[in-house]
Amino acid sequence: MRLATIRLEGRTAAARVENGLYYVLPYSDVRSVLESSGDWRKTAETDIGLVLDEHQVDLAPVVPNPEKIICVGLNYQDHAAETGQMIPEFPTLFAKYSRSLIGAFDELVLPDASDAVDWEIELGIVVGRQVRSATPEKSWDAIAGYTVVNDVSMRDWQVRTSQYLQGKTFESSTPIGPHLVSPDEIDHARDLEVRCDVDGDVVQKSSTSKLIFNPAEIVSYISQFITLVPGDVIATGTPGGIGAARNPARFLEAGQRLTSTIDGIGSLSNPCTRNIGQNRKV
Repeated sequence: MRLATIRLEGRTAAARVENGLYYVLPYSDVRSVLESSGDWRKTAETDIGLVLDEHQVDLAPVVPNPEKIICVGLNYQDHAAETGQMIPEFPTLFAKYSRSLIGAFDELVLPDASDAVDWEIELGIVVGRQVRSATPEKSWDAIAGYTVVNDVSMRDWQVRTSQYLQGKTFESSTPIGPHLVSPDEIDHARDLEVRCDVDGDVVQKSSTSKLIFNPAEIVSYISQFITLVPGDVIATGTPGGIGAARNPARFLEAGQRLTSTIDGIGSLSNPCTRNIGQNRKV
């Protein structure tokens, strides 16, 4: 099953996606579908009769307002190597806030405060049920599905201190979508190609099979210290190929297009802009 959150007549609505058609659901977004009952898949089968094709929809972030956005750093060996850091014994975690999220085709705002905006394609996990102190084996069942995230990072802000957050959650900087794809469609994302390009130039290419900590291990680890709830988003880390590790360093510029693709899930395609003061689209 595939779900999306779309913008519709001044509001958002959840939709079930089948063969390029969007069946609008009586819920405001994907999170509200996941929160609706223990059997959210059955809930998602009940639409309101409004059907749109892919050319008629404006995609919002797949989960516009998650309670939590938790990100994993250094979760591919080649990325740890290119940044000169050791393979972590435990997941390296930091957070984002919902104001950073944008839809699959929205403008990516390059802030005037940063000259070092970098790309980081990642597999995203969307939590489907409440989970606390779970084993990795049990954690697979807590995952509603997967999506694509680009953890766009302002490197000059990220390295100001030992804490990542300030370089990771600038407003309107994190594309997420296009859909939530249920685990059965993609074998829990165990071996999907991950690819990022800038104006058609491939800058990152890897596979989810190379994750150091797999999705269930990540969910289990986080659930030891905080309760995960439906709609929570976890970004699982980026492979090697970031702009900051190149010689010379390379960063995003206004007018470029950042495309982030995970096979079996879909693509994000975001034009980069310097439109300062742009209001965030819900």
